[in-house]
Amino acid sequence: MDTGSSFVWFPCTKKYQCSKCPIPSQKNPTFIPRLSSSAKVLGCLNPKCSWIHSKTSPKSLCHDCETRNGTNCKQVCPPYMILYGSGSTGGIGLVETLDLPNKKIHNFLVGCSLFSSQQPAGIAGFGRGHSSLPRQVGAKKFSYCLVSHKFDDVPKSSSMLVLDTSYVKSRNLSYTTFVKNPVVVGRHALLEYYYVGLTKITVGGQKVNIPYQYLTPNAKGNGGTIVDSGTTFTFLNHGVFEPVMHAFVKQIKGLSRIEKIERLTNLRPCYNVSRHKSVSLPELKLYFKGGLEMALPLGNYFSIVGENDVICLTMVTDSRLDKLSSGPSIILGNFQMQNLFVEFDLKNDKFGFRHQVCK
Repeated sequence: MDTGSSFVWFPCTKKYQCSKCPIPSQKNPTFIPRLSSSAKVLGCLNPKCSWIHSKTSPKSLCHDCETRNGTNCKQVCPPYMILYGSGSTGGIGLVETLDLPNKKIHNFLVGCSLFSSQQPAGIAGFGRGHSSLPRQVGAKKFSYCLVSHKFDDVPKSSSMLVLDTSYVKSRNLSYTTFVKNPVVVGRHALLEYYYVGLTKITVGGQKVNIPYQYLTPNAKGNGGTIVDSGTTFTFLNHGVFEPVMHAFVKQIKGLSRIEKIERLTNLRPCYNVSRHKSVSLPELKLYFKGGLEMALPLGNYFSIVGENDVICLTMVTDSRLDKLSSGPSIILGNFQMQNLFVEFDLKNDKFGFRHQVCK
């Protein structure tokens, strides 16, 4: 599940190939279209073809149909190529019947991927785009609760993903309204994100000085904060990361930094805790528009690295250039959302959460 993208795809056919993927190609379960009585290759004249190729005009996509000047054109929708922050996938579009517990969604658009690079065994896009799973099933809201990353190496997964098409009000949640997406010519990906109004960050109760340009998207679509379940560690633009990191360094006393581990992991700061029975670390708290406060559990922003004797701040940055990078300045990743019940209220355009042990 990925709230930072909208396309839904899975490995397809026996010839599926995946390079540098966590699961080898031969062990990946694949969908075989010819074994499904309801799967059909997406036609070029199908409006859903433009969901995949939003940057290209229908005339240039379906040139065969234009020359024949008829609605019975059998030209298929051109193959897709989806690029992610890391890795990619490519294949052909299908329309299939999605069988949910209480309803069936006919003509559901899904990608039949034939090759991928650095990808999991499929992605269910939950972004704001037309092709996202929530959009296609008509969900009014969705929610999830992510188990701790300490279970990454054991067969345990979260069963708390909920798609609500009838809208049942949730209890005991704190909310902030989503921020309007920036509209920039040629940057369609910005319309798929869920922007939230992060206004302040505190470390140990002290406000971190973050320039305003990083907190709000500008006319070019740069800046602002999004929630992305498909990103592991929260990303902070260098201009945000440096003051946050230095706030921790300033307040953490009596622990030795391990620069060798920092260079190996690209995480910083990292500290040696081998000779300490207990360690006290500053609290990290995020503040959003409308008064929402999110105090993160310690395990959501510091993690043990190696043989239980080193801890590192689990946030990353891009470079040492103190400038506004392209796209969102802050991407709240799934590591920071462990053991939080989070809700995307699409009907009322709100983001909510509560602390909860996810199982």
